[in-house]
Amino acid sequence: MNSLTFLGTAGARVMVSKQLLASGGIWLELEGGQILIDPGPGSIVQATKRKLDAAKLNAIFLSHKHLDHSGDISVMIEAMTDGGLKRRGQVFAPADALEVDPVILRYLRGYPEKINVLKEGQGYRVGEITLETPLRHRHGVETYGAIFRSPSYTISYIADSLYFEELGQRYEGDLIIINVVRYESGGPFDHLSLSDARRLIQEIRPKVAILSHFGMTMWRARPWEQAQRLSQETGVRVIAARDGMRFDLSQLDQANVK
Repeated sequence: MNSLTFLGTAGARVMVSKQLLASGGIWLELEGGQILIDPGPGSIVQATKRKLDAAKLNAIFLSHKHLDHSGDISVMIEAMTDGGLKRRGQVFAPADALEVDPVILRYLRGYPEKINVLKEGQGYRVGEITLETPLRHRHGVETYGAIFRSPSYTISYIADSLYFEELGQRYEGDLIIINVVRYESGGPFDHLSLSDARRLIQEIRPKVAILSHFGMTMWRARPWEQAQRLSQETGVRVIAARDGMRFDLSQLDQANVK
């Protein structure tokens, strides 16, 4: 089954620390492979709650080392490898998540089959899936989004970043997931706003766009209402993710028929 399960939709510090929304990341099932994206605090709890077995993961992708994305990465690496008893799976992470103030514990780095250090413009493989990191984002630490390509679907994950023109030029896909922390532009940290998401959707023109990783201002603006408004404005189906939401990728085939 090809699907996305949102183990959490919280973004930024206050939403995560107060657990106003869960912060477990995204579980991608594609072409028989299973990839966990950005396992923030509570990922193991949320995955178990959704009856997703971490021991069946083929890979873990970490966009950057901020805690709302990485809080459970060591936990999930250990779970993926059955406590280190089975050397399996791959990990993808920026260099500074491993080298400077690391978030992946050193004792378990030999547990996966391979740890891949992410670089701009590189491609990697996980079974039938090609994983690409088209460009480095503009964020407080080394950060990358990803494009997941399979024979059936292309999915882009636009992680935390300040908006810049190359984002819309370098990402593509049947489906895009956008981390929309802020309702309005500005603020002390480099994050995308709702207007940035609108621009990206208009530039990329996917079949479906899913908004997630909401900060407090976005949550107060009722993201489900904002998604409906973006659908009307852009002509693209836009969905606001919910904790535990499962999106069946076969819906993209139906969108293709229209």
